[in-house]
Amino acid sequence: MFPGFRFLSRLCRPLLLLLATSPALHGYELDSYHGRLTPLEDAAPVLNREMNLAIAEAAAECAPTGSEACVIDGIFHRVGGHHWVDHLESWAWHSPEVQRVETPREESIYFGIPFWASRNSFLFKVGPIINIGGVRVGTDKIGHFLSQGRKFNRRWRNARDEAYAANWSSITERGIFGQMTTGDYSNADLVANYEGHRFYRELFEDDIVPGRKAILRRTRSGWLVQREFDWNNHVNAYWDEAINTSYYDVLLRPWIEPHLLAYCDDYRKAPERYRISPDEDQRLRDRYAFLHLREVGELRLSTLCHQNPDGAD
Repeated sequence: MFPGFRFLSRLCRPLLLLLATSPALHGYELDSYHGRLTPLEDAAPVLNREMNLAIAEAAAECAPTGSEACVIDGIFHRVGGHHWVDHLESWAWHSPEVQRVETPREESIYFGIPFWASRNSFLFKVGPIINIGGVRVGTDKIGHFLSQGRKFNRRWRNARDEAYAANWSSITERGIFGQMTTGDYSNADLVANYEGHRFYRELFEDDIVPGRKAILRRTRSGWLVQREFDWNNHVNAYWDEAINTSYYDVLLRPWIEPHLLAYCDDYRKAPERYRISPDEDQRLRDRYAFLHLREVGELRLSTLCHQNPDGAD
């Protein structure tokens, strides 16, 4: 290790330990590669059930007010979280109704990476992966959808400008909730943030989901639930960090890239599990162009393993 890195580690450790013990800043990284060949049962039906129950309860509670803010806050109180892990996110991590791939840290792409490179993520577990509508998603994306999506929506409501809200979302990902403390700028997090914003609009606006009415309609007697929420209207391949790959900074990437190459044998056994069609890729790229996603397609295994045919050795 370079002497400068030893100094950086000594200097940053107290700060990062302070960040790690702050309830607002807790988090965990994902490994979307470990156990990828293991089939997972679709969790969308049970997650839909929990969301629709929260929506119905919040709508009933807020009937006397007719307030959109009351509904949003009521839903968030039930499935979101005012601390570091949202209620539904935690439920998906622990419920026997949700099948998961659990990744021990010593088997993850983060194992063996020193503190000065991995920073805050060095201190935490690796989060589980679930299946939502055929997409392999980290449970943290549920929290991003609900919590960061709510913040995105608030900024949009103040400015009525999605580009403005998206800029702040990317600043958050570059800062203490992302790259600054982990070395990892997650493109998939930004997509989940934006889709959460779309959900909060979908509650009250028609055609946020194209061709579909708003979930709720205001009537004289209160809020009427006129259709159900469905995760499949929001989750797509760009929630998957093995497809919408993260940007790793100069300290972390030299450690991560060899660990990704170790999965080339798995990729060659089932390449379809690691890629999407060029048309779908371009459609999603265009859809999320304003979210400040970083171009790191060279880290997809479909590229990495072809460029390094002996990468698994």
